[in-house]
Amino acid sequence: MKKERNAIPEIIDNLRRVFQAVTEYSKTAERSTGLTGPQLWAVNILANTAPIRVSELAQLMYLSPATVVGILDRLETKGLISRTRSTEDRRAVDLHLTGAGKGLAAKSPEVAQVMLVKGLDELTDAQFTAVEQGMKHMVRMLGAEHITPQPLHS
Repeated sequence: MKKERNAIPEIIDNLRRVFQAVTEYSKTAERSTGLTGPQLWAVNILANTAPIRVSELAQLMYLSPATVVGILDRLETKGLISRTRSTEDRRAVDLHLTGAGKGLAAKSPEVAQVMLVKGLDELTDAQFTAVEQGMKHMVRMLGAEHITPQPLHS
């Protein structure tokens, strides 16, 4: 299949659209809840799965536990989550939403990260592979393989 060089502007425009959409969803979430996209994502996961451990939350958010701890610290400061020692394993800490956290989760908008995960999950295997390979190529083109991924608008 021959490359359609006239598709380059469309590819660049689509990248711009993705960046703009993520930024806009994050701004909307921040305006309506006072939380960043990743903070709101954590709250929404906790609303559906608490009690949960930091490592489990990190897996669900596709982030490192250390990054998630920073997000949780900010949520705890805002009085939206609590951390309690597990009754089953005293070394482990369970995460829960507070009453304020539950109220916020009930009225919060959807975040871009959730939309991306749902959308990727709904792709056929061939579509998923095409997106996966395309993103790997984009990273290589930008020489960004060495960059440690950070949450979108943390």
